[in-house]
Amino acid sequence: MAQNIYDNSDFFKGYSQLPRQVHGLAGAPEWPAIAAMLPDVTDRRVVDLGCGFGWASRYLREAGARSVLGLDVSQNMIARARADTDDAAIDYRIADLETLELPGGAFDFAFSALTFHYIRDFERLVRTIHGALTPGAHFVFTIEHPVFMAAMRPRWLPDEDGHKTWPVNCYAMEGERRTDWFARGVLKYHRTMATTLNALIGTGFALREIREFAPTDAQIAQMPELAEELERPMMLLVSAQR
Repeated sequence: MAQNIYDNSDFFKGYSQLPRQVHGLAGAPEWPAIAAMLPDVTDRRVVDLGCGFGWASRYLREAGARSVLGLDVSQNMIARARADTDDAAIDYRIADLETLELPGGAFDFAFSALTFHYIRDFERLVRTIHGALTPGAHFVFTIEHPVFMAAMRPRWLPDEDGHKTWPVNCYAMEGERRTDWFARGVLKYHRTMATTLNALIGTGFALREIREFAPTDAQIAQMPELAEELERPMMLLVSAQR
């Protein structure tokens, strides 16, 4: 079973105060880049894996999706998503993505944002998603970048001039990473770029677009603190097609 850190009261309290949870997709700097990668979802049946508060699920419905199934392991997340959604075509369910089963050919588009780094058996999940999609369907997801994930003790390291550097070590040593983020011992799983992309290719997905998110000059002008994101990629954005 995936670690359900989002039902930890301390974690959930801190997480709920993040700009991307207070302001929704407008508070997520990477969203314009993600939106540019999305296919036309008009009349599509969509599955949103790790739907959280339902921001993307609602966006996809507003973009024309026929139906959206939002899945998340956290009761807190699902309760909040249901409370914030007034749309009978969006169904939220509690589900553990580590053991997820989906009916074959039930969806025309699959989406996930910043969830898969919590999943130990990524290859199994990719096979499940592939089987649940119709031929030609797209699959777009974001995940913490392997460069961001790799270090055993991830943190900015200032040099003698005060310039901050992000450490990259143990890159080829895939597996568990523990971090303290709103709560102690948050469990994530590091995989190399090759492992992540080859899991898709080996399952039969065709890669369509890969982006390593970096903020634009306009975004940095509006939020100067985003400038540090130019030092290393924090997120990997992937578009694939069945």
